[in-house]
Amino acid sequence: MQNAQQQQYLKVQVETASPGELTLLLYQEMVKSLLQAKRLYSLSQYEDMNQALFKVKAILSELLITLNMDYDIAKELHDLYSFYNRHLAEFMIKREVSMLEDVLEFARGMAETWKLAIRTIKTGA
Repeated sequence: MQNAQQQQYLKVQVETASPGELTLLLYQEMVKSLLQAKRLYSLSQYEDMNQALFKVKAILSELLITLNMDYDIAKELHDLYSFYNRHLAEFMIKREVSMLEDVLEFARGMAETWKLAIRTIKTGA
């Protein structure tokens, strides 16, 4: 029951979000999935870990295809998303936890930066 309520809340949140807020939701979901993957890795539950990582890779792919390449920042983001997508694939093979930490640090940083950007736009500060 609680899961159904959470799903409904998330559905409404996504349907009413601005493009910037949707991007923030994607970054936040990346962080959540990466933390889940890290936990599963520590428990040696590699199949479940890979499922969480495939979700992160899907988010990175979504972020890649939505970039407007008319702007220089989009080209830089494209390179970053591609790098971390490859980094995840390499982690899935090598299983070096520092590689997973790198992607998690990136996702956390992007979520915080995006949150600040949205707040700045809303307040006009």
